[in-house]
Amino acid sequence: MPDGQHTIIDVHVLLVRSDELLLIRRRGDYGGGMWHLPSGKLDVGESLPTAAAREAAEEVGVLVDPADLRHVHTVHVANSGPVPRLGVFFEARQWSGEPHNREPDKCSAVEWFPLNNLPDDVIPYPLAGIRAYRNGDSFGLLGWADQPRPVLA
Repeated sequence: MPDGQHTIIDVHVLLVRSDELLLIRRRGDYGGGMWHLPSGKLDVGESLPTAAAREAAEEVGVLVDPADLRHVHTVHVANSGPVPRLGVFFEARQWSGEPHNREPDKCSAVEWFPLNNLPDDVIPYPLAGIRAYRNGDSFGLLGWADQPRPVLA
């Protein structure tokens, strides 16, 4: 890990309507052409729910009251860049506005998908949080060498 750098904290927003989830198609070096959730880094002095609401507004133009966000999963991620990341996932089931692409330089599409029929090309990091959300798991690890292996029946 580079000197002086610690774990990056990311927030991810699962905008859910009925049984559908909103995904955005990324542009650029990280995950270009693949699907992701509205997300971003926690800013200094910002609470996690406030950051998640801000990211939803910045990326897809919806206004979410931070009090309406429900924490659904946290994942500690290794090998997703030069330093580890802590991804905090929030579910939003109410918001104001219709989701649309507010960052066309970073995103090429905004689409709804059935929660049980997601596209094959979702970036593994957000996909881990989405799967955990569907399974009701509150915490997970991704990419760690000492990651516990699941017990197979």
